Amino acid sequence: MVDPVVSVEGTAYPWGAKNVDTDVIIPAHWLKTISREGMGKGAFETVRAQPGNLFDDPRYAGSPILIAGENFGCGSSREHAAWALGDLGVKVVIAPSFSDIFSGNAVKNGIVPVVLPQEAVDRLVEVARDNPVTVDLETMTVTTPYQDRFAFTLDPFRRMCLMQGLDEIGLTLAQDTAISNFESGMARSRPWIERRSGHAGIAVGSSGRT
Repeated sequence: MVDPVVSVEGTAYPWGAKNVDTDVIIPAHWLKTISREGMGKGAFETVRAQPGNLFDDPRYAGSPILIAGENFGCGSSREHAAWALGDLGVKVVIAPSFSDIFSGNAVKNGIVPVVLPQEAVDRLVEVARDNPVTVDLETMTVTTPYQDRFAFTLDPFRRMCLMQGLDEIGLTLAQDTAISNFESGMARSRPWIERRSGHAGIAVGSSGRT
C-alpha cells in the first residue's frame, strides 16, 4: 500500500532539466538494495555532488513537488528511480513528457506524473523559485498564488489508484472477497480439479511416472 494523494501543496524544486534519465535519478550502484528506505540519499547523487546544487538548497530541501523538463525518467526501467524520489519526499513530478515505464512506476509508488505544456512548465519554474505550488487531483489542476491555473489529464484508473493509495498489492487485496467467492464456487462446481491437484504429487512420488 502507498499513501493516498489527493492534493499536494508546498515548495517545488524549480529544476526544469530535460532528458533526465534514471541513472541520474538514482545511480546504478544504489540498485543492490531491495528496500525503498534510504534511497533518497542516493537521489540525484551526481547533481548533488556539485556545489550550490538545487537539491541541497535549504529553500527547497524536502519539497514534495519536482518541476522538470521533457522526457523525464528516460533510460532504464529501474523502479528504484521512483523509490528514490519517494524517499526524497517527492509526491509530484511536473514535466512536458515522461518515459512510459517511469510514469507507470511512479504511479505504483504513489507519485503523480503531471504532464503540462512547456510554456506552463517554464512559468512554474519561474514562480516556484519563491512561491508554493498546488497540485489537486480532484480538480486536476496545478495552481500558484499568482492565479495561474493549469489543467492536466490523467488516466482515470491511475487517478483512482493514486487518490485511494492503491498499488498492485492493494488492488489485489481489494478483490479478496471476489477471489475467495470464485475459488469456493470452483471447488463446489468442479471438485475433480482440486482432487487431481491434491493427488498429483503422490502419483509422481510413488511410481516416478505422471
